[in-house]
Amino acid sequence: MSFTLHIHGEKWQTHLQSVVKAVTSASGSSPVPVIKGNGYGLGQELLAATAMDLGADTIAVGTVFEIESVVSITQGDIVVLQPFDPRDSGAAAKWWEIGEKFYSGRIIRTVSNLEALIELATGAGGVRVILEARSSMLRFGFTEPELVGALANSEIRSALAVGRIFIEGLSVHLPIERSALDSHAVEVMRWAGLWEAETAVWEGYSPPAPLIWVSHCTDSELATIRQSVSELIVRMRVGTRLWLGDRSALSAYGTVLAVHPVAEGVKVGYRQRSAGKNATLVVVSGGTANGIGLSAPSPTSSLRQRVTSFGIGALDATGRAMSPFKIGGKQRWFAEPPHQHVSMLWLNNESVLPQIGDHISAEIRFTTTRFDSISIS
Repeated sequence: MSFTLHIHGEKWQTHLQSVVKAVTSASGSSPVPVIKGNGYGLGQELLAATAMDLGADTIAVGTVFEIESVVSITQGDIVVLQPFDPRDSGAAAKWWEIGEKFYSGRIIRTVSNLEALIELATGAGGVRVILEARSSMLRFGFTEPELVGALANSEIRSALAVGRIFIEGLSVHLPIERSALDSHAVEVMRWAGLWEAETAVWEGYSPPAPLIWVSHCTDSELATIRQSVSELIVRMRVGTRLWLGDRSALSAYGTVLAVHPVAEGVKVGYRQRSAGKNATLVVVSGGTANGIGLSAPSPTSSLRQRVTSFGIGALDATGRAMSPFKIGGKQRWFAEPPHQHVSMLWLNNESVLPQIGDHISAEIRFTTTRFDSISIS
């Protein structure tokens, strides 16, 4: 049994190349592919190899635990997006282990507070970092006064002078939503102006690099930013837009494993739910181990979205839930909650039934999905 992703190779490559070209043209620098989590459903190894084919000189991963999945496949720098903090003991232990590896010079840590930066500044040395600004995301990062204070800190200055740390720029991680039409560009330009002012007057060895790392900007926003901060290099991190931007190139499907016409009232499955009139039970590959039936919380910002979410919740409460699988062009109901590797679906009054071995398309959320196999053609 297999839950499969098929990638239309030519269409996907065309899309990837178009994103690389657009971001490079707008920002003046090649994009930094983001390869994190489940590899956007496509797998970290595939994305790492594809990033190299696209000519990426730098990639980004989510956490320190993801480095080893991509390091042997890639060349160039690897930015770790989750901020380093020695108080996170599990991650700190992994960072210590990574520091002993021969490839550690390729790794760039994100740092979002002074305590973590001082910890690195007083350590063994040779650590590369990006400082993270506290953007409107309000997740991690230095405030503007904290950033200025960190750059003026005597311990940090000393560490830079002797090469214990190297500051590879400032990161501004932006939200997806915008408070105004030009809010992203304005926010980045404010931080970039501060960074440019601080680094332009730097005296001594190893000045912070004139780089600004950004995310979730449109091409027009990148062009505006680039024009306003001409003394800085702009590096754009790209994940969803790059890998999943053309969904027509990606097809997810399960395989029909069994088809059972059942009489009304017959109980089926783990939960022994009763069949309706003229019911057919279809067993298809793809279950909770693949992410079927699992989803991230919905961004219910509008009244319509809230009403829809309420309706879905009400159906779930009565034991009815719509599956992501489509048969005959229609989305089908789960017979019961999906199992680890298979799902059971109801069909009613169908003139044409699927056959064992048929492929059933699925509308899934890629970032919560794990495929058994991936094919490219």
